[in-house]
Amino acid sequence: MRLVIARCSVDYAGRLTAHLPSAPRLILVKADGSVSIHADDRAYKPLNWMSPPCTLKEGADGTDGEAGIWTVINKAGEKLIITMEEILHDSSHELGVDPGLIKDGVEAHLQELLADRIETLGEGWTLVRREYPTAIGPVDILCRDSDGATVAVEIKRRGEIDGVEQLTRYLELLNRDPHLAPVKGIFAAQEIKPQARVLATDRGIDCVVLDYDALRGIEDDKLRLF
Repeated sequence: MRLVIARCSVDYAGRLTAHLPSAPRLILVKADGSVSIHADDRAYKPLNWMSPPCTLKEGADGTDGEAGIWTVINKAGEKLIITMEEILHDSSHELGVDPGLIKDGVEAHLQELLADRIETLGEGWTLVRREYPTAIGPVDILCRDSDGATVAVEIKRRGEIDGVEQLTRYLELLNRDPHLAPVKGIFAAQEIKPQARVLATDRGIDCVVLDYDALRGIEDDKLRLF
């Protein structure tokens, strides 16, 4: 990971345009190629970012050799242009492979139950693997629907925007694998927040509300798919 603290302005050009005026900011360049710009507030949320796959070129208009402008371009041709005025800190650190988030007991059990009863997502569905490994962490469940299409399932006890973002990153990576693509996504949780549902729908991800007792066979064993 590369950490840069700089006084800079930022312009985004793509489906819409956005401008951040000059100010001191933290720029993160991660090993997966993503670039994000952060202020000293907003908790973990970046002011602007570019998800991988994308390319970073340091130089005016994205050409090498001219310091002062960073140009980040994704596969859709969208650009994040960072105009550097003063670099206060620039360092790189090798973090290695992250072991990933350890789920609590309920999430882990939900994953196990749903994997054992994957057909509750749809007739003819089959399990490929639990904890399917990727370069950025394991996907909770990888399965195939009745048409043989690959589906990645992310499971949470409480479904919030963070979980949708996590599944989005998995889908971007999995869809680069020609043996799996196209890969669809399902965001499954006991409770899904309205904002998370809106974001998931906007990204073409289905939402499933999980009934823990039903999956354990205590009550009606149907899932509600919305």
